[in-house]
Amino acid sequence: MRWPFARAARAPIDRSDWIDDQGWGTVVGAQPFLARLDGDASRRLRAACGAFLATKAVNGAGGLVVTDAMVARIATQACLPILELGVETYPTFAEIIVYPDDFIVDRQIVDEDGVVHAWTEAIAGESWDDGPVVLAWDAAERDAKAKRPSPFAFNVVIHEFAHKLDMNNGAVDGMPSFSRALHRGLEPARWLDVLASSFDDFAGRVEAVERSIPRNVDPESARADRWYATLPLDPYAANDEGEFFSVTSEAFFVAPGRLHEAYPDWYALLRAYYRQDPLSGLRPSAPR
Repeated sequence: MRWPFARAARAPIDRSDWIDDQGWGTVVGAQPFLARLDGDASRRLRAACGAFLATKAVNGAGGLVVTDAMVARIATQACLPILELGVETYPTFAEIIVYPDDFIVDRQIVDEDGVVHAWTEAIAGESWDDGPVVLAWDAAERDAKAKRPSPFAFNVVIHEFAHKLDMNNGAVDGMPSFSRALHRGLEPARWLDVLASSFDDFAGRVEAVERSIPRNVDPESARADRWYATLPLDPYAANDEGEFFSVTSEAFFVAPGRLHEAYPDWYALLRAYYRQDPLSGLRPSAPR
C-alpha cells in the first residue's frame, strides 16, 4: 500500500491515487456497510478520501500512534456522508485528533438560577465549532467492524462528521445547509416540521421506556439494555434535535432498515439531503 501519512511533510495528496488497489480493497472490505457501493461509487469515495486527506491532519493523542490503516478507515467513514455532496461541504477545519479510548472532557452549565454546575465526562467523540473532530479509536474500530451487542446503529466517525455538517447552518440544531444545485425540492419548512415531529415522537418513546424500567434496575446499567432495545434508535438521539440528526445519520448509513421503518418521512429527507439511498443503492430525486 502507498499511504499519505508516512511522509514527514504533508504534501498535497493526489485525489485519486492516495492508496493502491489492494489497500483500498482491504479498507472497504473491513467495513461491511460500504458493500452496497458499486464500482463507480467506490472509485468516487476513494477520490473523495484523497481530497479530504490533502487538507486534514490525523494526529494521535493520549499515547496513541496513528497508523496509515487508521487514517484510511477514518477517512472512508468521514467521506461517505459527503460522497454526493463534495468534500467542500465540510466546514473549514484542519485536524482530527484520535485518542486510544474514551477521553475526559470538562462540562459546565449555568442553570436558570445562575448556579454553575461543573462535571467531567468520558466520551467517544466530539466536534468542535471551528475546531477539530476528536475521536476515540476503540469506538471507531468497533464501528467499522459493525459488530456490537447493541441493537442500534453506531458509528462515532459518521456521528461527529454529521455534527460538522449541522454546523454549516450556524448552530447544532439538526438543520444543515442546503445547496441550491443539489437540494432542489428540499424545503427548510418541511425539514423542520418532520424533524420536530420525529424527534418529539422518539423522545416520547424514550420517556415511556424509562418509566417501564423497574425501580431496582439502574437505567444507566447494562441490565436496562433489554428495555432500551425496543427503541428504533439509540436513546442518545432524544437529547436534542442536533443529536437526533447525528444519531439518525449513523443509522442511515450503517443500519438503515430500522430507521426507515420507524420514521419513513425523516428517512426520505435524509435520503434527499445526502443524495444516497443505502436501502437501494440508488441516487434519489427530491422527496415527494
